[in-house]
Amino acid sequence: MSDHHVPAQGSQGISRRGFIARTGSVLGAMSLAGQAAPAQAAPTTPAPTPTAPGTVRDGARVPVLVIGTGYGGCVAALRLAQAGVDVHMAEMGMAWDTPGPDGKIFAHTVRPDHRSYWLRTRTRAPLSHFLGFPLDKDVPRYTGILDAEELGGITVYQGRGVGGGSLVNGGMAVTPRRQHFAAVLPSVDPEEMYRTYYPRANSALGVGLIDPEWFESVDCYRFARVGRRHAQRSGFPFVFVPDVYDWEYMKQEVAGTVPKSAVDGEILYGNNAGKKSLQQTYLAAARATGRVSVSPLHRVTSVTPASGGGYTVVMEHLATDGTVTATKAVTSDRVFFAAGSVGTSKLLVGLKATGALPGLNGEIGKGWGDNGNVMVGRANHLWDPTGTVQCAIPCGGIDNWDAGGAFAEVAPLPTGIETYASFYLSITRNPHRAAFSWDPVAGAARLNWRAAWKQPSIDMARTVFDRINAKEGTVYRSDLFGVNKVWGDHLTYHPLGGAVLDRATDNYGRLHGHTGLYVIDGALIPGNTSVNPFVTITALAERNIETIIATDL
Repeated sequence: MSDHHVPAQGSQGISRRGFIARTGSVLGAMSLAGQAAPAQAAPTTPAPTPTAPGTVRDGARVPVLVIGTGYGGCVAALRLAQAGVDVHMAEMGMAWDTPGPDGKIFAHTVRPDHRSYWLRTRTRAPLSHFLGFPLDKDVPRYTGILDAEELGGITVYQGRGVGGGSLVNGGMAVTPRRQHFAAVLPSVDPEEMYRTYYPRANSALGVGLIDPEWFESVDCYRFARVGRRHAQRSGFPFVFVPDVYDWEYMKQEVAGTVPKSAVDGEILYGNNAGKKSLQQTYLAAARATGRVSVSPLHRVTSVTPASGGGYTVVMEHLATDGTVTATKAVTSDRVFFAAGSVGTSKLLVGLKATGALPGLNGEIGKGWGDNGNVMVGRANHLWDPTGTVQCAIPCGGIDNWDAGGAFAEVAPLPTGIETYASFYLSITRNPHRAAFSWDPVAGAARLNWRAAWKQPSIDMARTVFDRINAKEGTVYRSDLFGVNKVWGDHLTYHPLGGAVLDRATDNYGRLHGHTGLYVIDGALIPGNTSVNPFVTITALAERNIETIIATDL
């Protein structure tokens, strides 16, 4: 077809007119699928913030306080509890254990409502346009599950709730290739990680691979088979990627014998079934010990040395509209920072700058990276459809890391319509690192990321997709991230760094200058893991907490 030319260097891809001609009234179909449906109303008054069983009380003293309930925090809580230590976890987000007005806990990907975003009044979806038309819409302000935090030229997507990022990610549980590990965590012995801690993490997370025979036949992975065919025809290896989704449950979804989740396109705002988030794995095991309790909707604002030893931790109890209903002060013998790369970095930078923790060293806030994330879509020929039903859980990727610095996840576009599009999230070897610093006027931490720093990621991703387009006679989509905008270079799903291991901390996450304070999340990793990072975050936490329990308690 005449509009399937190979774009020149710097081409913006196919025109809006070409796509309208080829896909017809697709925007209307998306509206029918629910993208443009009216926002579901939030409760008319903020939800009460009762002192539920397990919620920490003002003035309490606890042996260990963990700030955050993501991967590193849940590892710490479980292993400490198994060692006989009582642990309390403070989580800024909601518990996500109560169904909403539609009978489901989580909102659908194409029908966002008040549950979908953290304290925003308008959605900010990673894929914000279709055929150049904006898809974001107004929603009620609420303590929703996905935080689209705008920091210094980049939007950082983070999970908000008990379970952290495990609630909103695609569950791709990838262990870096061993030959790349020295660049990921240079101060850590790879032998111990690959012999002990990666296997331990994968086992506890419930990691598994898709059934290859089932993959070949099922309609909902047509998009991935198209992505594989295009990659292999251009000489790139396609690899199956492990995941924490329950693959047997997914087979039942396809068979129609259980409620659909991933096969119905649930992903961005949570999965109502099938995915093994931390709520079903580490956190469930931690709670089963009887030694772990959790306070949802509690935001930590201060950590200072207590006069009688340990640390005084001040936290705000939030209502579901974000207002503060109470302030509590809790004393803890030890504090683990596990609020995620951004949350931990911002908190530590503020505590150092304001004199609350003056002993923290000059590495606090440094070494932050975006894991080289960049997104792109390609326009396929009409004889290369990717499917109207696309499973929201990715299962494969294109590996060009050694030759071109990119690993590309073959991602779904679960819109419920045929888009004739292949979609990808690339992880690239982007060299740029940013730093958080304290703005005393605003009383907030700032990130000095620059939008132009995404260009190396684009260049590395193009080593894959320019070649595929040339081979297939296809072009880039230019209607998914704005009008005539090819690259989704405004975001990251994988924030890393800010309290880097063996720099801001010792080689096991102990913060310098203050005994009894630890970092145990993605802030320890200096900006890039070469693959999706949560297995590495989990394995590193397993390594570190084992030594901390053996030597510090």
